[in-house]
Amino acid sequence: MSTSLVGLLGALLFILLLALSMPVGFAMAIAGCLGFALISNPGAACHMLSSVFFETFSKYDYTVIPLFIFMGQVCFHSGISKRLFDTAYKCVGRLPGGMATATVAACAAFGAICGSGPATAATMAAVTLPEMKKRNYCMQLASGTVASAGSLGMMIPPSVVFIVYGFLTEQSPAKLFIAGIIPGLMFVLLFIAYITWKCIRNPQLGPASPPSSWQEKLHSLLGVIDPLLLFIAVIGGMFLGWFTPTEAGSVGALGSLVIAACRKSLSWSMLKRSLMETIRSSCMILLIIAGAMVFSRFLALSRIPTELASALTRMQMPGWLIIACILATFVILGTVVDSLALVLMTIPVFLPLLSALNVDLIWFGVLVVAVVQVGVISPPVGICAYVVSGLIRDVSLQSVFKGCIPYMGMLVIGIILLMLFPALATWLPAMM
Repeated sequence: MSTSLVGLLGALLFILLLALSMPVGFAMAIAGCLGFALISNPGAACHMLSSVFFETFSKYDYTVIPLFIFMGQVCFHSGISKRLFDTAYKCVGRLPGGMATATVAACAAFGAICGSGPATAATMAAVTLPEMKKRNYCMQLASGTVASAGSLGMMIPPSVVFIVYGFLTEQSPAKLFIAGIIPGLMFVLLFIAYITWKCIRNPQLGPASPPSSWQEKLHSLLGVIDPLLLFIAVIGGMFLGWFTPTEAGSVGALGSLVIAACRKSLSWSMLKRSLMETIRSSCMILLIIAGAMVFSRFLALSRIPTELASALTRMQMPGWLIIACILATFVILGTVVDSLALVLMTIPVFLPLLSALNVDLIWFGVLVVAVVQVGVISPPVGICAYVVSGLIRDVSLQSVFKGCIPYMGMLVIGIILLMLFPALATWLPAMM
């Protein structure tokens, strides 16, 4: 049996295990280990499996993941999500669709601390959707806004997807973080532009709220100065080269504890909840990473990535068309596979091809996260849409997906702009 055929059978086994609802980390590890054993021998496969898991869970660089997750958990339990929304609402609530616009701004701000799209969507849905329902907002627009804006947490730093992508491609996570700032703000503006245009055409979809006084606006701004300073310290420190991403995670974790203590929301019960959620999320992510490493080593042994790169190179297709096909693959797979698992599973396959095309991997990483954002709000299994629908029982999943469709269009516009103007993603990292 040829190694390529074993590679294809291993990929089919992985898909079958996913269809049987096996956790994605275990599915990749089992398929990769069995495939490796068929190509090499069972002893080598067992040694590879144990060494990969040990290396993953003991690697110093991966400590950045629990540090940033802990920072987000402490900030969440400190009530920062509600304060962020309140500030955004006081500033833009009087505009058409102002509460939906405030939701986008709050999701972007919370994503800068949380780093996870589904977590951002879940947190902000609990805060904003009851308020929009109370203000007689169209719930299709409201739920679609929360689910789509939640995906911004994947683009705006610090992002777990950027961290993992950086390790896979040997790119600096700090540069990837900085590269996501301008595209993240661009998506925020595109979302707000759509909301404003839609609500000007039909004010009943998102009625404007009573204007807030300057005193109320100033008072609300004082409530979010501390997380803003924390974000500037973490991202600014990496931009200026003061510390590495791991050290930045440590600064962020300590800063979040200081903020919680100053806000008088730090308690043993809150600290315990934050630590338990951090452990649960970190173990899940590290297990997915270890499983993906096993699967990628199997794919490398099967030579499928190399043969795929050679075949596409021989076809003499334009580079931009090859990249467009790769991004389309990410969009399709992103509707059924977890975003982190998707990156871990596919990047090792496409990396030889990207290297042959001399693609800027920082720019491509931003594109990958952007197309993954489309996947997490697309049917049939857009995770952010499922999160919002699960939290608000009286809004159907179909309605949430319908509300997400215009935002998919905005994301596609942003992706096209990134492809036409790579400097949107590469200018800030080049300044570091």
